[in-house]
Parts: sequence; C-alpha cells; structure tokens
Amino acid sequence: QVPLVESGGGSVQAGGSLRLSCDTSGYTDYTYAMGWFRQTPGKEREGVAAIRFPTNSTAYDDSVKGRFTMTRDSAKREVYLQMDNLKPEDTAMYYCAASPLWVQRSLEPNGYRIWGQGTQVTVSS
Repeated sequence: QVPLVESGGGSVQAGGSLRLSCDTSGYTDYTYAMGWFRQTPGKEREGVAAIRFPTNSTAYDDSVKGRFTMTRDSAKREVYLQMDNLKPEDTAMYYCAASPLWVQRSLEPNGYRIWGQGTQVTVSS
C-alpha cells in the first residue's frame, strides 16, 4: 500500500484556490512532522508548509504566508493544503511527506523519509 497519496491538484487561473489532500492511511508509523513540498523541472524541491506533532505547530515558506494553510484531520488520517490567491509562480508538482524522526527544520526536504507521488498544480495568468 502506498503510504501517502496526494490529490486535489489541477489547473486554475491566477487568484483562484485549490485544496490539496494527503491520505496518510497507508502510513502507520509515528509521525513527528508532515510537510508539503513543491518542485518544478530543473529546480530543487522546496518546502511550502509543515506541521509538527503533537504540538500541531505550523511553518510556512515566506512565498506562501497568508495564502496557504496546512491543516490535519486526525479522524480521516488526512492532511490538507488550502491554497488561496494562487499565482503563476505556484505552478509545480506538489508532494506531501512524513518524517518518523524529529526534524530540525520542518521545511527542509532532506528531513523527510516518506513521500507521496505528487499532484500537479498549474496556475495560469
């Protein structure tokens, strides 16, 4: 079973909204943090948002602060990324990731070991 499964990507115009979901039901290890990351061709994967457990404290990259919100639903075993006021520069493949170990920098991809397969977000101007 795939541990993390993203959904919710698509194509929207600038200023629009999307909500990404990450189904974590296939991942049963204890999780210290989960994050949303994005990557475009030829560029390194970058952290967008992250949440630490059990405090539920969140962190956001400066480029998305005030526009993106990461939440979790423990009962559904899902995490979400609400993306509002989308910009063309938000176009990327978005991945969710989980870490079974404590991460020092929650927006750093290297701290995460479990990854989903990604969902594409395309924002047109």
